[in-house]
Amino acid sequence: MDDISTSTLTIVLGVLICVSAFFSSSETGMMSLNKYRLRHLVQNKNRGAMRVSGLLDRPDRLIGLILIGNNLVNIAASAIATIIGMRLFGDAGVAIATLALTVIVLIFAEVTPKTLAAFFPEKIAYPASVILKPMLTLFYPFVWALNAITNGLLKLLRIDTSQSEGTTLSQEELRTVVNEAGSMIPRSHQDMLISILDLEKVTVEDIMVPRNEILGIDINDDWKDIVKQLNHGKHTRLLLYRDTIDDAVGFVHARDVLRLSSKTSFAKEALLRAARELYFVPEGTPLNVQLLKFRRNKVRLGLVVDEYGDIQGLITLEDILEEIVGDFTTNMTAISNEDIDKQEDGTYLIDGGANIRDLTKDLGWELPTNGPRTLNGLILEYMEEIPQQDVSIRLYGYPVDIIEVADNAIKRVRIHPELYKSAEEK
Repeated sequence: MDDISTSTLTIVLGVLICVSAFFSSSETGMMSLNKYRLRHLVQNKNRGAMRVSGLLDRPDRLIGLILIGNNLVNIAASAIATIIGMRLFGDAGVAIATLALTVIVLIFAEVTPKTLAAFFPEKIAYPASVILKPMLTLFYPFVWALNAITNGLLKLLRIDTSQSEGTTLSQEELRTVVNEAGSMIPRSHQDMLISILDLEKVTVEDIMVPRNEILGIDINDDWKDIVKQLNHGKHTRLLLYRDTIDDAVGFVHARDVLRLSSKTSFAKEALLRAARELYFVPEGTPLNVQLLKFRRNKVRLGLVVDEYGDIQGLITLEDILEEIVGDFTTNMTAISNEDIDKQEDGTYLIDGGANIRDLTKDLGWELPTNGPRTLNGLILEYMEEIPQQDVSIRLYGYPVDIIEVADNAIKRVRIHPELYKSAEEK
C-alpha cells in the first residue's frame, strides 16, 4: 500500500462505498418487491422479473451472496480509510477514519440507497439482478458453505427453514388489499369484490322473500281469477300451489303462459303441465354455495325449506347477484315506499316486516344482522315481550317509537336516526 498514492486510495475508497451502496440497495429492493406483481410479470415473460424470481426462489442464497459482497467491501473500505487517515493525521487518523467512514457509510452506503430501494424496488432490483445472478454462480461454493453453517445453527434452535410462511393471503388479508387498492380499482369494483368475499357469511334466509310475501297462484281458485292473476303478474315466474304454499305444485314462466294463452284450449290442465319442477334449498345454505348450486342445476330460483321440510321463503339467482352488484332497478322485492317513508322532520316510518340487512345497506344504519331478520323480530328480541303501542325505546342507539301493534307483531315504527348514539358514546 506504501507505493499507492493517497489520491488513488481515496478513489478506490469511493468505488468501494458505491459498491457497498449497490449491495445495500439490492437487498432492500429485492425484499421490498410486490410478490404478486412479480408473479404477474413472470407470467407475462418479463425477463427482469424472471431473473429476480429465480433469485428469490432461494432467499437464503441471495441474502448470503449480498452479505458476503457487502462485508468484504466494507472491510476493505475500512482498511483503506485507516491507511488514508494515518497518512493524513498520524496515529489519531485511526479514530478519525473510523468516525468519518461510519458517517459516510451510513449516509451514502446504507440509509440513502436503502431508502431509495424501498420507494422504487423494481427500478433497483431488476437491473441489480443482471449483476447478482452471475455473481451467485461465481461465488456459489462460498454461498453454499455459508448457508450450510447458518441453516445448521437454525436447526439447533429447532427452526425449520423449509417450513417458511407462504405468500398466500387469507380472506381477511385479501379484503384489506382490496380496500387499500385506492384508485387502482374503482370504488364500485371494490364493493363488488368485497361482496363476493362476504357471500359465505350470508345465508339464503338472510335475503330470501319471506313465506308471507311470496306471490303465487292457488290452482284451486276459479279459472277466471287465475287468468286475471296471470295477466297482472309482476314477475316472470309464478308459484303454483293448492290451497297453501306448503302444497306447492311448481313454477310457471310468463313466456309459457303467453304461449298457452294464444291457444283456445288454455285451461288449468295446460297450466299445470307447463309448471316446472320445484327446486328446494336447505335453510342455512351460504350464498356462495347456493350460487354454485344454481349454476350446476341450471335453475334460477328455489324454495327455502327448514329442517322439517316446511317452506320458509323463496330465493332467486337475482337476489344473490344483487348481493354482489347492488339492487337492480327492476327488483320487485327490495324495500319499497310502503316499507320506508321518510318524513319531513328527518324521521322514518318503517314497516315492522322490513328486512334488517336492507335497512343497514340502503340507509347505512348500524343494526345487528346476525340475529332476527326483520325489524319486528329485532325489537321483540330486544324487549323480550310484545310491546304496546305508543311505547318508545332506544334500539342499539336509535330512538324508536312503536306506532302500531297488531296480531302479536309490530306493524309500524318511527325511527329518529338524527338522535342516534353509538355504543361507544353510551
